[in-house]
Amino acid sequence: MSDKHQAPAADASARAGAGLNRKQLLLIVVLASVVPIVAIIGILYDLAAGDRQAASALYTESAVMARLQKVGTVEILSANRTPKSGEEVFKAQCSTCHSAGLVGAPKFADAAAWAPRIKTGYDALLNSALKGKNAMAPQGGGSFDALEIGRAVVYMANAAGARFEEPKAAAAAPAAK
Repeated sequence: MSDKHQAPAADASARAGAGLNRKQLLLIVVLASVVPIVAIIGILYDLAAGDRQAASALYTESAVMARLQKVGTVEILSANRTPKSGEEVFKAQCSTCHSAGLVGAPKFADAAAWAPRIKTGYDALLNSALKGKNAMAPQGGGSFDALEIGRAVVYMANAAGARFEEPKAAAAAPAAK
């Protein structure tokens, strides 16, 4: 009697444990779809919080001022200032490349490197200095005027064996009465 009556009860309890009722199945489906969505939203919120902190840094006074900085400046030089000598201009603007021979620049006082350039003449050298050539940027329009750049060209060329005459400042026109 015990074998026959216990088998159906054990069989029924095994089926009841293995099967899920509708409430349990609905709970599993809801959790399986809601939990990943909540996790994704949490991750995105965390990432966005970092962007909000970075975005607030965009609106600091220094950041705004950096974005609104001037594009260019106008510098008014005195017409009565004394033009710089060729040596002064060379030391201030040309020496960086021409002292070390950077990016193909002929070294200062290197007669062999300057000889083919000197043969082209002063006007060609001045034109190259003012407008730029190869890796050398244009010097005209910088801190020095064309006369001062011309003096620097003569200074460098003469140190390498040229006999160019240093350009003189144009005589001031008499004031009209």
